[in-house]
Amino acid sequence: MSRYLFLMLGLAISVANASAQAPSKTAEQDPHDLAYSLGASLGERLREEVPDLQIQALLDGLKQAYQGKPLALDATRIEQILAIHEAKTAAEVPQSEKALAGEQQFLAREKAASGVRELADGILLTELTPGTGSKPLASDEVQVKYVGRLPDGTVFDKSTQPQWFRLDSVISGWSSALQQMPVGAKWRLVIPSAQAYGADGAGELIPPYTPLVFEIELLGIRH
Repeated sequence: MSRYLFLMLGLAISVANASAQAPSKTAEQDPHDLAYSLGASLGERLREEVPDLQIQALLDGLKQAYQGKPLALDATRIEQILAIHEAKTAAEVPQSEKALAGEQQFLAREKAASGVRELADGILLTELTPGTGSKPLASDEVQVKYVGRLPDGTVFDKSTQPQWFRLDSVISGWSSALQQMPVGAKWRLVIPSAQAYGADGAGELIPPYTPLVFEIELLGIRH
């Protein structure tokens, strides 16, 4: 759907909300004010998105389309122009904003999955195998087997044999989650970027603002 259709939909919702908060007879009694309000709202949005917009051309297109008159450009050309504009606008969005938006969408999908519960700091847990042993402290070493994946499923790290780690030397998402994990358990963890490598990422391996997915099996604890 064209971004302009989203814009007009948002405008319609804004007007509907305003109508719900004020007596509906106001708009009915003063069509001039309604039209002006619609124009002002649309103008504010377009000023932010297209600051060098040719206002007269906008008014011509708006008037002709609203009145059902023949348009100066055919539908194919209009769609082409809008598609180019949308692509240009998307390209101007900072990569950090795109990455953050993508992370939020991924976390929302993961959180909605069956069997998922949320730990502190937004870490998402799915229990694959229950454990019955003790739980490590923040100062302990843990022996684990694990697989680490990016949101698209790419494996970026994997243990070929059990590994020992100090909990005070791993990413905060690991430290926080494993302190709640009993020996013998196997969990799937989705760790937000803020609890992993954040805005810096990890070289070329992990981009900035990337949530990480781990399958971790806790095998032992060493104090």
